[in-house]
Amino acid sequence: MLHDSLGAVELWRDFPALLSEKTKRCVVAYDRIGFGRSDSFHGAPGLDFIDAQAAMNLLPLLDHLRMEKAILFGHSVGGGMAISAAAQFPDRIAGVITESAQAFVEDRTLEGIRTAKKNFSDPAQLARLARYHGNDLKKAQWVLDAWTETWLSPAFANWSLDEDLRRLQCPVLAMHGDQDEFGSARHPQRIAGLPWAFEGQGEYVMFEGCGHVPHREQPALVLKTVAGFLQRRFPGAEAGDAS
Repeated sequence: MLHDSLGAVELWRDFPALLSEKTKRCVVAYDRIGFGRSDSFHGAPGLDFIDAQAAMNLLPLLDHLRMEKAILFGHSVGGGMAISAAAQFPDRIAGVITESAQAFVEDRTLEGIRTAKKNFSDPAQLARLARYHGNDLKKAQWVLDAWTETWLSPAFANWSLDEDLRRLQCPVLAMHGDQDEFGSARHPQRIAGLPWAFEGQGEYVMFEGCGHVPHREQPALVLKTVAGFLQRRFPGAEAGDAS
């Protein structure tokens, strides 16, 4: 499981356990370098940070856990990282599930980030974020800046997942809330429905009355949707085959 821009394992709360119980599969959630209980990251992330995460964090983790293949579940930017990983390492990624992922830089995305940045000018909000990142205010500030300053940078304005989507060779499920403040329905449609997606392998689902965190807002529906996707695309796969 790949967390979002401000995320950490703790912020998934009980969802990984619920997902494992519902799907009868091994589920692994981890903190990327710079987040949660992982070591701090020194310096600003590069503009290629989404592509870089697959080689820097994910592949070494799969090797360490001796996982030959995995189905990736990514929330928000973690979804983009999951798609990038599947494009770069098709022999290691069997499928991708995205939740509230961005496929390109949209005005709604930037407006949501600007609003969040303003809200985090309140020291109490930053202190709350720090609770999930080692109770370290400096680390929490890095996490916040890595998100806001990268996405709001003019140099990042033309970023998209298009090249990765062209290279996908695995089933993809894109889930999205219709009230998501960080992206419209154009994102899951682009992820799952464009002609360059692996033919017949893309699906997308919109959740009504749902914002940016469906697994917290509508957990039962998300679990049902994911379980159905796995049953359709990976029939007969046993628990532990992928996570």
